[in-house]
Amino acid sequence: MDFGLSDEQQQLSETLTRFLDEAAPIATTRKWFGGDGGEAAALWRSLAELGAPGILVPEAYGGSALSLFDAAVAAQALGSRVAPVPFLGSAVLAPVALRAAASAAQQERWLPGIAAGTCRVGVAATELTARRADAGVTRSGGRLRGKALLAIDAIDADAFLVPAGESVDHADSLAWVPRESAGLRVTPLPTIDKTRGFAALDFENVEPAEWLGAPGRAGEAIARMLDAGRVIVAADILGACDRALALSVEYAQHRVQFGRPIASFQAVKHLCAEMAAELEPARSLVWYAAHAFDAVPEEAALMAAHAKAHLSEIGRFIVRTATEVHGGIGFTDEQNLHFWFKRVGVDRPLLGAPEALRERAAELQGWLSA
Repeated sequence: MDFGLSDEQQQLSETLTRFLDEAAPIATTRKWFGGDGGEAAALWRSLAELGAPGILVPEAYGGSALSLFDAAVAAQALGSRVAPVPFLGSAVLAPVALRAAASAAQQERWLPGIAAGTCRVGVAATELTARRADAGVTRSGGRLRGKALLAIDAIDADAFLVPAGESVDHADSLAWVPRESAGLRVTPLPTIDKTRGFAALDFENVEPAEWLGAPGRAGEAIARMLDAGRVIVAADILGACDRALALSVEYAQHRVQFGRPIASFQAVKHLCAEMAAELEPARSLVWYAAHAFDAVPEEAALMAAHAKAHLSEIGRFIVRTATEVHGGIGFTDEQNLHFWFKRVGVDRPLLGAPEALRERAAELQGWLSA
């Protein structure tokens, strides 16, 4: 079987990469981190003109109605350029959840804005995979109480999708919460990765604008949303690793030591070869997991867990090895490599650390009791 990107997917990847190289080179991204955040918002609007936010939105609501495989191709391109945009939350998690749980009226109300890039959605889902003792959101009397840490793409979000339940250990409801809701407090939560807009959400008896589906019956939609998110994070890591390897090869070809480029040294060749050897099989794994999400639904959850767990592990190896190729200057701010190092570092635990996802995969295969 010849499994790879279609011509259209290859074109999507090349178009996004070329656009980001022109509109958001790393030198420009550095300026945004220095305080010019309005330009990052303009980048999202420009990506909306290319159709990026609407990849998973049905055509009836202004989207492209493409597959998660197509979204993974886009995520790989965005990760390769550490683009500071809310793709994971607004373009993936929110549309998947809305299509799985929302009514036709709710989809008509919210999906067009998501596809156009005018409605940015944060997702408070990380407590479903790992949480601190004082965190978690519960549903009581139709209202939300508690705290969600590390809400995805939440800093500039217009609304939030909030999984909740009668206890913090069992989320079976999805709430749509506008940013201006009474009792909601949004606090930016800095991480080592400045390209992501995480925030802490405090809910003090907050009444959601609406529930997606009937409260207590959204469990399957939440699980599907998490599976989609894991595949997209794996694709993001893949793109970041592609770029880290390319930067390492380029640096080795130009860095001269003892009168010749360090790329001629056997040890450096081995480091680059090891990175490439780890990366190529991972590419197929991510692509198949993305394909399975829509085409082989009975394998979707298992492949999402495997892809995210494996990419988290080899991602850490690749960015660490790339730093070693760069030598003593590799970990400094003078080199751009640290942007990808930090991106992978935050991706690793996001929506499930490798250890937790391997346990989930074992449960799905019946090796452990659920």
